[in-house]
Amino acid sequence: MSVPSAVAVLAVITLVLAVIPALMVMINAFFYRRAPRVDPKGKAADGVSILIPARNESKTIAATVRAALASEHIAVEVVVGDDQSTDDTASQVVSLAEADPRLRLVRLPSLPEGWCGKQHACARLAEAARHPHLLFVDADVRLAPDAAARLVAARKASNADLVSGLPGQQVGTWLERWIIPLVPFVLLGYLPFPGMRWSRSPAFAAGCGQLMLARTEAYRAVGGHSAIRASRHDGLTLPRQFRRQGCTTTMVDATDLASCRMYEDTQSVWLGFAKNADEGMASPRAIGVWTLLLGGGQVLPPLLLIGLLAMGAAGSTVVIAAIATALGPAIRLFQAWRYRLPWRGALEHPFGVAALLGIQWYALRRAATGHRVAWKGRVSA
Repeated sequence: MSVPSAVAVLAVITLVLAVIPALMVMINAFFYRRAPRVDPKGKAADGVSILIPARNESKTIAATVRAALASEHIAVEVVVGDDQSTDDTASQVVSLAEADPRLRLVRLPSLPEGWCGKQHACARLAEAARHPHLLFVDADVRLAPDAAARLVAARKASNADLVSGLPGQQVGTWLERWIIPLVPFVLLGYLPFPGMRWSRSPAFAAGCGQLMLARTEAYRAVGGHSAIRASRHDGLTLPRQFRRQGCTTTMVDATDLASCRMYEDTQSVWLGFAKNADEGMASPRAIGVWTLLLGGGQVLPPLLLIGLLAMGAAGSTVVIAAIATALGPAIRLFQAWRYRLPWRGALEHPFGVAALLGIQWYALRRAATGHRVAWKGRVSA
C-alpha cells in the first residue's frame, strides 16, 4: 500500500526530532565525566561544610549524616538544618552529634513570607558554615567516602565556582522506573555541554539540587539561596544566578559520588516532579517546545510505526519510522549502562516520556489556576 506524502513527511520529522537528543547525548558524553580521583597520600584539599536541609526526614537522616561524616581525604563539618520537623529528625541528629563534634544541628525559624522552604534552609545553613566550600546535600542522598574531596578536585580542575552532578538514582515502583531515568535523558539530550563549559551564559546553566558544591566566597558574592528565595528549582535557578553574576558553573557525572532514591511511591513521583515544573519544562513559554521535542521525537514514532504496519505499508517510510522508534530506547540503554540506571525502563521509554509530559501539563494547569502543588505540607516547600 502506498503511503501518503504527508505521512512520509511526518515520519521524517519524527526522525529528525529523535536524532537531535541521540546525537547530543553522545556528544555530551565526552564532557559529562566523572570527578577526578584524589591521591590519598596527597595534600588534603580545602575543607568542606556539608549542609543538609531536613524536614521530617526521620527515615533517611541518620544514614545520610553517617555517610557525610565518613568523608575521607578532606576536613568536613556536617550541619543539619531542622526545618520545623514534627518527627524525630532533630533528636536523631542530636544523638549522633554527641559522638562526633563535627556534626551540628541548626534549628531553623519559621518560614518567612516569600521564601521557599528549601532555599530558606540552605541560606541559613550557609550562614552557619565555617569552611571554604559549601556542599549542599538533600536529606536522602548518601555520599561516597571520597565524594566531598573529589567534588572539590573537580571544581578546581574546571576552575568553576559551582559544580553539581546527578547522583546514582535508585528506583522501585513502575513510575520511578519510567520517570527518574528521564532526568539524565533530558539533561544530556537537550543541553549542549560544550556551551556550559565554554560560556558563562545563563542559558547553559544546569545543576542538580540533590548535590551542589560551591566556593563559599563566590556563593556569598552572588547572593546564594537568598537570591532565589522564592524558587523551588534550585538545581536550575542557583546555577543561573551564579552565571548572571559572572561566575562559572559546571556538572560532573556523580553516579559514583552519591546515591539517592528520590521518591518512594507513585504519588510522590508525580507530585515531586510537578512541584517545580512550572519553573522549567512546564512554564507557559517552554511547554509547547518540550511537547514538540519529546512528544514528536519519543512518543509519536512508535505510534506512527504501529499505524503504518497496521495499514500494511512498506518501504522507506516504515524504515524511517522504525529507526526513529528505536533511537530513544537505544540511547536510554546506553545511559542505563553508563549511569547505572534500570534497563527495563529503557525498553518502556515512550511510556515514560508520555507520563513526564502528562506531569508537565498537570503542573501548568495547577499553576495557571493558582493552585501550585503542595510539598511536605507547604505550597512553598
